[in-house]
Amino acid sequence: MPAKMKSGEKRVYQLKVTLRDISPPIWRRILVPHDIRLDQLHQVLQVVMGWTDSHLHEFIIDGVTYGDTSVDMEMSEDMENERSFRLHRVVPREKGKSGYVYDFGDYWEHEILVEKILPVETGTHYPVCITGKRACPPEDCGGTSEYGELLEALQDPSHPEHEAMFEWLPEDFSDSEKFDVDSVNRSLRGSQR
Repeated sequence: MPAKMKSGEKRVYQLKVTLRDISPPIWRRILVPHDIRLDQLHQVLQVVMGWTDSHLHEFIIDGVTYGDTSVDMEMSEDMENERSFRLHRVVPREKGKSGYVYDFGDYWEHEILVEKILPVETGTHYPVCITGKRACPPEDCGGTSEYGELLEALQDPSHPEHEAMFEWLPEDFSDSEKFDVDSVNRSLRGSQR
């Protein structure tokens, strides 16, 4: 457990983000400033996971829902404005967990675990992705079960949907096992400008 933080002291959260209900798991390990706003964390998650920010999202932390309250007035009645909350205030300690849902149609559920709270390293640009496994599913593929069916069809040349799936897939989805941390970090740096 890290020493108690002094007022104004900067820390870094090491987060493990895992896409639920997919095996083998798709996950990322990232370092973010402890005081990152939830709307900024959403943008980081979009980049590191490989999503395109084309759908609604929400965080669920200790039974409270946080999201973009400017998008849907009906939804915002039961939702806190994510721009008003910083990560260290809603998940204050190591081993704290939160949920993150992206795309309410496909309903991609992520678990976010605070693995460690670390001191800031001089010369390191945050946020940064330090590792991960497997490619993100393509947008609008239908959710976890449909993604499994998509992978089955892609891996079996005799599958009746094999050719159609390859035609449908986005160009950047060439290998479900591929994860390129350097590419993710270039995208993270580009999104922070």
